[in-house]
Amino acid sequence: MFTESQVTKPNNCHLQNAFLFGFCFALIAVQANYAPYFFDNGARSTNGNMALLSLSEDTPVGTHVYTLNGTDPEGDPVSYGLAYEAGSRRYFSVDKNLGNVTLIEELDREKEDEIEVIVSISDGLSTVSEKVRILVTDANDESPEFINTPYIVQVPENAPSGSSIFKIEAVDKDTGSGGSITYFLQNIHANKFTIDRHSGVLRIKTGVTLDYEKSRTHFVIVVAKDGGGKLRGDNKVFSATTTVTVNVEDVQDTPPMFIGTPYYGYVYEDTLAGSEVLTVVALDGDRGKPNSIHYCIVNGSEGSFEIGNRTGAISVIKSPNQLKKEVYELKVQASEVSQEGDISVYAFAMVTIRVVDLNNHPPTFYGENGPQNRFELTMYEHPPEGEILRGLKITVNDSDQGANAKFNLRLVGPGGIFRVVPQTVLNEAQVTIIVENSAAIDYEKFKVLTFKLLAIEVNTPEKFSSTADVVIRLLDTNDNVPKFSSDYYIARIPENSPGGSNVVAVTATDPDSGLWGEVKYSIYGTGADLFLIHPSTGIIYTQPWAVLDAEVNSKYNFYVKAEDTDGKYSLAEVFITVLDVNDHSPEFNENIQEKTMIIGSPVKIEAIDQDAEEPNNIVDYSIMQADPANVFDIDQSTGEIKLKSYIRSLDIIHNITKNKDCIWSVVVQAKDRGSPSFSTTAVLKIDITEEIKSRVKSYILGLKKRPWTIFGICMSGVLSTISVTMVISTIMYWKSVKRSRLHPQGKIRKIIRGPPRRTVC
Repeated sequence: MFTESQVTKPNNCHLQNAFLFGFCFALIAVQANYAPYFFDNGARSTNGNMALLSLSEDTPVGTHVYTLNGTDPEGDPVSYGLAYEAGSRRYFSVDKNLGNVTLIEELDREKEDEIEVIVSISDGLSTVSEKVRILVTDANDESPEFINTPYIVQVPENAPSGSSIFKIEAVDKDTGSGGSITYFLQNIHANKFTIDRHSGVLRIKTGVTLDYEKSRTHFVIVVAKDGGGKLRGDNKVFSATTTVTVNVEDVQDTPPMFIGTPYYGYVYEDTLAGSEVLTVVALDGDRGKPNSIHYCIVNGSEGSFEIGNRTGAISVIKSPNQLKKEVYELKVQASEVSQEGDISVYAFAMVTIRVVDLNNHPPTFYGENGPQNRFELTMYEHPPEGEILRGLKITVNDSDQGANAKFNLRLVGPGGIFRVVPQTVLNEAQVTIIVENSAAIDYEKFKVLTFKLLAIEVNTPEKFSSTADVVIRLLDTNDNVPKFSSDYYIARIPENSPGGSNVVAVTATDPDSGLWGEVKYSIYGTGADLFLIHPSTGIIYTQPWAVLDAEVNSKYNFYVKAEDTDGKYSLAEVFITVLDVNDHSPEFNENIQEKTMIIGSPVKIEAIDQDAEEPNNIVDYSIMQADPANVFDIDQSTGEIKLKSYIRSLDIIHNITKNKDCIWSVVVQAKDRGSPSFSTTAVLKIDITEEIKSRVKSYILGLKKRPWTIFGICMSGVLSTISVTMVISTIMYWKSVKRSRLHPQGKIRKIIRGPPRRTVC
């Protein structure tokens, strides 16, 4: 069907078609790899390409602020990147796989409010880059700042109240409310100024004026505060303070003022005419621009004083003996003289000048015959309080005049005894000494009282003084009562002391002198019968015939009296104890001769010593002799005698001795503990028996000592026998009567009963 050319043609076509197929295949391959792209941002979107993103400047570093988000048409994985212009700060970093964008540098809107970032997305073959702008929004992180500081304002003191004196200006780099500023003052109530809260204009308060003389400088503290705003989630308000120094400028509006008032001057009796007395000083009340001062004396000088016009020095122009007054009152005027020589304002001051006598005479004491520095007086002790010592004639005088002649008087010596009148003297006075404490004027304490009478000037710098000795010699009176050395005396004397023995010596003293000091002793009281006292020495001794016996009476007490020649006396009590002496021997009881001892029980002996005290009346017991020995023990203190512990029955005793009646003779001794010691011995018969026999025997032996009991027992036995006989007889009688009534013949039979019959075998 084809021609060659067609065939050829077809061969050429095949080659051509192959070339076209390869080209188309490559073209298709290239057209199939589409570039990745970012998703579009929505309003307030947090993913996409970061376009339209805005961040607050207080966003913390490290915060995830955005997510880059895009896709590849072929579905290939994409990666993200961030790039910056050369020289720009790197604020963000991105996770290339996830697209998470993190803030890595702190934002500051005031330094950079827009950030340019080149964001990119890549599928590995194609990369798409876009430049985006990120807006940095404001946060209230800036404080207000004052400009053009420091603030120093010069204000004249006559500036009217309410006038503006200065404008304060502060700026805040924040925007919105955080950048708005209001002004106010600290301590507004104590301040003389006020400020417009919006404009910052500083004014003098209404009704307030400035005064250079009172306060030259005012320090006003101004506070600038922003309107507040969010910072890291919290509402913050920032403020700043500054100090405005207001210097008050002086204006000539104040009269001069005298310094160092009140003024006093003195002209002494040796002052020369023309001598300066004192200087007054006045200053212009306007210290900022002071005028010169001119002085003059208005009145009061009486031609005796003058003043320097420029210096203010006041001088006396007459000699002191020509001055007619003691005190001069000068009225001095100080006037301000302006630079033009005009006198504008003035002030007055009073100056007091005294004409003074020189203090060149000390106080002097005088007696009846002229100056004297020793005064003596003799008087009895204990004069009445308030009495004047009339024997002392003392006058004191100071020849100076005025204050120089004023001095004080006082007594120096034992305090509180006398007082001096007057205590303050002007020129001259009669000195009176008055008794103040009568009890202290005691001859027994002081034979002589010595004082210094001191006169010393009061108000003078020299303090001239003088002294005089006052010597008072005391005479004694009988003003004391004899006094014992103790309120009571305790003595002891043995009972065997002979009559006339010394017991105790009492002592009383009377501090009065002469016969008034002699003491006589005597005793009295119910216990004083056996005792005497020496009237002069105070020795107490027993009566010559006195016999003391501690067993009869061991305690005596009575009073001793000490009396002076005027009958003044005092008493003391005497307590005498009679000491026991061992003068009695122990004595056994009467019933010691015989004792019955039951085996197992002790018998007790007792001796009594009639001495009054221990150890004389304490008795110790002992066995002196027993045959056989080593049978008995005795308690030394109680006198209990008991068998040795190994003797428990009569059989043992029978083995010890051949004496069958078991009676022992024991020699016992009772001895006291006195010194020397006395003793008594006795023979004791001890009958040893068992318990039952012992009771009967003891009872029978006891009857020997009770004869009336034996008599009673005998009478009881006789009466009992008679009673029994009467009862038996009565019973027999009634039986016989009864038989006779029942068998009358029976009685006969009994009466005529004959001999028994015998039986004959």
